[in-house]
Amino acid sequence: MESIGILAGGVAHDFNNILTGIMGYTDLLSLQLSDNPKVKNDLSQIQQLADRAAKLTEQLLFFSRQQSMIKQFLDLNAIIENTLTLLRPIIGADIELKVISDPDLGTIHAGENHLGQVLMNLTTNARDAMPSEGTLTIETCNVRLDLKHANTLNEIEPGAYILWTVTDTGSGMDTATQQHIFDPFFTTKEIGKGTGLGLSTIHGVVKNHGAHIEVESEPEKETTFKIYWPQVDEAK
Repeated sequence: MESIGILAGGVAHDFNNILTGIMGYTDLLSLQLSDNPKVKNDLSQIQQLADRAAKLTEQLLFFSRQQSMIKQFLDLNAIIENTLTLLRPIIGADIELKVISDPDLGTIHAGENHLGQVLMNLTTNARDAMPSEGTLTIETCNVRLDLKHANTLNEIEPGAYILWTVTDTGSGMDTATQQHIFDPFFTTKEIGKGTGLGLSTIHGVVKNHGAHIEVESEPEKETTFKIYWPQVDEAK
């Protein structure tokens, strides 16, 4: 796994440099050919594809632990609200979105961009699991884990946490699939439809924040991701 991470990071760095050049020249051409609508539209498509490729390299860099992370004191409810504003068109009109936020939610110390990335990946996965219609529910609440409860989870200490739950009413997963969903490059999607890095990136973000993630699912039933984020005291 360490060797794969080093390889992925090296490839991502080199590819990112190439993408920077492609995007730069595309911007220049757009300015020079602003009076040609057809060519400008084609260049816009190139820019969108380059942006998608840039997001992929960002995932690879995080997977290889070569992406820097600046942590701040954050309100998770605000992050969710801001991110969903951007994601709502992607979710689609056929999927009902429910957001249940605890108004007295505690504070977390985290990388803002990485929280947005977690929500983006979970949301797009949920959308893909509900191709026709369904319900996506995002919920936050304060929880306190005692020793007994903490022991039922792996690698987590007792204390105050924020429980972030994302549930979809999609196709669900069997036990064999659940055992591999956080493995890098593992995907159940068709060729060309997924990179297999979305959930492994989420797992990396969660672990880097001292948090914990678990999944509950059954075939043809809803899938729930539960993330326990440590609460912090800004005064400390």
